[in-house]
Amino acid sequence: MLRIYNTLTRKKERFVPLNGKNVKFFVCGPTVYDHSHIGHAKTYIQFDVIVKYLRYRKYNVFYLQNVTDIDDKIIQRAKELKKLPYELANECEKAYYEDMKALKVNSVSKFARATDHINEIVSQVQRLIKLGYAYKIKDGYYFDLSKFQNYGKLSGRKTLEAEDSVSRIDENKDKRNKGDFCLWKFSKEGEPYWNSPINAGRPGWHVEDTAITEKYLGIQYDIHGGARDLIFPHHEAEIAQMESLTKKPLVKYWMHTGFLNVNHEKMSKSLGNFITIKDALKKHSPETLRMFYISTHYRSPIDFNENNLKQAKSNLDKIKNFLINIEYKNGKKDITLLLKRLKQEFIKNMDDDFNTPKALACIFIFINKVNKLNINKKS
Repeated sequence: MLRIYNTLTRKKERFVPLNGKNVKFFVCGPTVYDHSHIGHAKTYIQFDVIVKYLRYRKYNVFYLQNVTDIDDKIIQRAKELKKLPYELANECEKAYYEDMKALKVNSVSKFARATDHINEIVSQVQRLIKLGYAYKIKDGYYFDLSKFQNYGKLSGRKTLEAEDSVSRIDENKDKRNKGDFCLWKFSKEGEPYWNSPINAGRPGWHVEDTAITEKYLGIQYDIHGGARDLIFPHHEAEIAQMESLTKKPLVKYWMHTGFLNVNHEKMSKSLGNFITIKDALKKHSPETLRMFYISTHYRSPIDFNENNLKQAKSNLDKIKNFLINIEYKNGKKDITLLLKRLKQEFIKNMDDDFNTPKALACIFIFINKVNKLNINKKS
């Protein structure tokens, strides 16, 4: 029985999709203003493994990922680099796909750019205006959090904390409530904009995701994943937007990956320990990086350091050498029995909220037991 830890209920729950064996799965994709880093790699590799395991367990998974290609961060970085925002976004989006291909993250069914879904975004904002959840001030339309009583149900709070993703909090002294967020930003000189019935402008960050998921997954879907710094306010905002429109739970299971540190410190450019995926791949193979990330449970924090990476490579080499040396000639009956037990234990651990460390431990126990048989080795 597959069980998933649900951030919403704070407990492990039996996994029962909304529609039989069909699973609608969404993970927040990148904001393409810079090269992706090893923190992104953690999230996307771990969800890649989760989706592939679900498919191994015969679930039909449609895995959707959005690409935020219009955003405050993109506009600001483009100005710094003296580029047009769409040029920077295109370059970084291409680099992201290259990184994912290099890391063998290939389980995503569809990538959806925000700028390809402006009509859907405008439609969602219009409906929120009509229902009284959105209001207009001088720089755009904002969501009125006082109208949504369940705000905070995912995180258990309503205010910001240190590790939240806060770079895109919309500050305006004319807002009705401090936490109100922008749905549609009116056009400013020198910034990209789209003409629409709700004024020329561009989408806010949160509404991009819900407009895209509504189009491809419907008003309710099975799993929403992302890094834990997105729980508040980003995922709370997604819930507020969609559940205000539909009066139904947006997502059944919320899954969040733990933080990544570098040598026991938070990764940041100011500390000089910011590592892109491309730089990491210059020193470590994709297989080593994947082994490193799945050696820790997806919900747990992980420390990117040389000792941990050496251990990951050693573990990987142990599996590779075992596969090279083993020959299924003598003692086949013993190995077949051990394989059967390995499969049972592997599934048992992966069914327990995708416990990859314990699943890997089963593999090494199997290898040690076979090696102790002292048979089937090439000379």
